[in-house]
Formats: sequence, structure tokens, C-alpha cells
Amino acid sequence: MQHVLIVEDDADIAHQVILFFKASGFKTTHIMDGASVVAWVKLNTPDTIIMDVMLPNQDGVECLKQIRQFSMVPIIMVTAKVAEADRLRGLELGADDYVCKPFSGAELVMRVKAILRRCSAHESQVHMEELIEVNTDNLTVRIKGQQLILTKVEFDLFSLLYHAPNRIFSRQHILEHLQPSNFDIADRVIDSHIKNIRKKIKHLNFSPKIVGSVYGAGYRFDKQQIG
Repeated sequence: MQHVLIVEDDADIAHQVILFFKASGFKTTHIMDGASVVAWVKLNTPDTIIMDVMLPNQDGVECLKQIRQFSMVPIIMVTAKVAEADRLRGLELGADDYVCKPFSGAELVMRVKAILRRCSAHESQVHMEELIEVNTDNLTVRIKGQQLILTKVEFDLFSLLYHAPNRIFSRQHILEHLQPSNFDIADRVIDSHIKNIRKKIKHLNFSPKIVGSVYGAGYRFDKQQIG
């Protein structure tokens, strides 16, 4: 369950926002005083923060500035009215979005979901690149620091799938990529190359299912198999 921190000193607004997020399956925490926000965030790990600009004891912009010194948690700033200069300053300090009051609770939930999807996709890509390194200059692949010994054809096939994760490539598409001038090679040759790649990946104690098959369609690089 994803956790949303709602920083809002207006109890009625906070109550309505909490209802929308709980209805969408989120866990929520509500803080009314700006002075306690930074300390709470340091001790907890919310998935996103919705923070009013005008708060008692410490305003939301100062909270944002301090949080960005130690965390890149997504933050949406909420304000009754904001001049462009103030909005730009907030964005420069690291706000991910701005919402003006009055706002739709449903729209706020959708904005949070969109931000979390982008963050999840970025983290997944970074994690994949940390575990698997494909060097097209010297035609090498390393998985968790270990070199995956591939033939030139196997490297080209692996590289094609890797650089378009989750996209399904038909055997014919792969064959045309590997041998664009040779139409006499049977497309089932691709199956043999895939089998060899999987064996070599398994030998490195890594999931061979990252090179996944889709029955009747072809092959893909399956990011979901990266632990």
C-alpha cells in the first residue's frame, strides 16, 4: 500500500483529501504544523507528499527546501493562489507539481498516481542498468559484474531486446535485424540463438527468463524478471 503524507492546516480540506486517497487504496498520514514535517519525513518513508504552501510555524516552501537536502520523494505543493515567480521558485527547489485551491480530489489522486508511475519506471530502468551493462562499442554484456560470453549474433539479438524492454519482437523482425541481406535463413534459427543466450545467462546464476517468449508472437526482454 502506497503511503501519502498530507500536510494541510485546514482540517476540512485535509479530511476530504484523505477520503479520496483512502478510497483509492492509499495509506495516509496527516500533519497540520509545518515545524514537524521535516523531522517526520526523516523518520518515515512516504511515497509522496502533498503539502500546502501556507502552514503555521514553517511554510511549505521551507519544508520543501529542507526535505530536498536528504530526500527526492515526490512533492506536490498546494496553494490558494500562486504567482508565476513563486511557482517557478518552488519548482526550482524541487517541487514535482503545483495544485491551486480549490481543486478536485479525484484530479489530485490522478496526479499522484501519474508521478508515482513515472518514478517507478525510472527506478526500474536504473535498477536494470545497474545489474546489466550492454556495451555496444566493444560488443560486451556484463550481468552483476560478470561477463556474459556471447557470439556476435547473440550479442546483436540480446542488444535488440534489451534496448526495447517489454516490446515483443517477432522471429521475422529479429531475423531481418540480424541478417537484413539474407532471406534464406529459417526464422527458427532464432529459437536456437535464444536457447543459447538463456543457457549462458543461467550459468551466471541469473534468471534466463529475462529473455522471455510470448507464445505465437516472439520474444522480449522482460524487466519484471529482474530481482
